Amino acid sequence: MGSGTISGPTKDSFGSMLELTWGGKEPIILEDGSSRTFFNDGDIVSLTGYCSKDNVRIGFGNCTGKLLPPVKYKFPI
Repeated sequence: MGSGTISGPTKDSFGSMLELTWGGKEPIILEDGSSRTFFNDGDIVSLTGYCSKDNVRIGFGNCTGKLLPPVKYKFPI
């Protein structure tokens, strides 16, 4: 999944699973104790974003979606 996120220079400001796990080499530990290096089918992903300057804040709130497996089509020959 590509969020188009612009990441910062430190690990706590990385914007994608690929960056957070260093390309799958360093798994992250989830709240339930399981580890993950990439998203899996069925994962629920929530993104929240905003920017602010001079007491003005613009954002898109919370955007949540569930990752589904790819659709397999059979094309007639």
